[in-house]
Amino acid sequence: MKRYSFSNVILVFGLLFIYLPMVLLVIYSFNASRLVTVWGGWSLKWYAGLLDNSQLMGAVMRSLEIALYTAVSAVALGTMAAFVLTRIPNFRGRTLFGGLVTAPLVMPEVITGLSLLLLFVAMAQLIGWPAQRGITTIWIAHTTFCSAYVAVVVMARLRELDQSIEEAAMDLGARPWKVFFLITMPMIAPSLAAGGMLSFALSLDDLVLASFVSGPGSTTLPMEIFSAVRLGVKPEINAVASLILLVVSLATFIAWYISRRAEKRRVRAMRQAMDDTNQSWAPAVEKTVATPPSAHS
Repeated sequence: MKRYSFSNVILVFGLLFIYLPMVLLVIYSFNASRLVTVWGGWSLKWYAGLLDNSQLMGAVMRSLEIALYTAVSAVALGTMAAFVLTRIPNFRGRTLFGGLVTAPLVMPEVITGLSLLLLFVAMAQLIGWPAQRGITTIWIAHTTFCSAYVAVVVMARLRELDQSIEEAAMDLGARPWKVFFLITMPMIAPSLAAGGMLSFALSLDDLVLASFVSGPGSTTLPMEIFSAVRLGVKPEINAVASLILLVVSLATFIAWYISRRAEKRRVRAMRQAMDDTNQSWAPAVEKTVATPPSAHS
């Protein structure tokens, strides 16, 4: 009889605790009953009803738009911060700069949201911008929050790189910006992709920051769901959540497949280069071994 270890049992219970509610949510999104706790048969009417729910679909598209903008800007700012902290080790204020970069990781979102709200109100009074809070202010708040995560991920990758490759390229006459875009960027591309997907997910999931810095007409999907859940879960929410799970799963699978193919190509290229090197050296070694010592005198 096969015995299960304690760690395997805990792993199974942990996975069930995480994924079983998602499975139930997807199943009940096909529930024909308007009451989400009462099963009324299989139906697709709630998915079809999403097209008529303009408020909910507007919140979905708004959240996706903000998440996309946040992912791009957070990757750009986080990469620059990580490059400064890893490639410029000695400069005045480095400790302060590093603390400011990583502060959003440990700071409560309530404090961050309140601080940004006060900042936007003060700026509106001083310079007249932003005239009202909306998508732009949410995007700025999410970028501020997500850049710290990207910086940590990219810094970990930059510390693992062999700087001799970059130094060799600069010794051969390449400009620093060319070395960064042609050598450093391809080597840290997996970390950039990971930081971008993490920023996208964090922005799409955020409720606290968006609640502080949003305005009329800029309700995001988490805000819409939170306000609707207080009056009871609607079947349309289950349908939207199921579609989001499907999109995220497909995006994750595509990213994994592309990275897997890229890794296979890299390994194949390295093996081919090693084989070519061995083949080029083999005739010279054989000639040296076959030639008697008297022939060199």
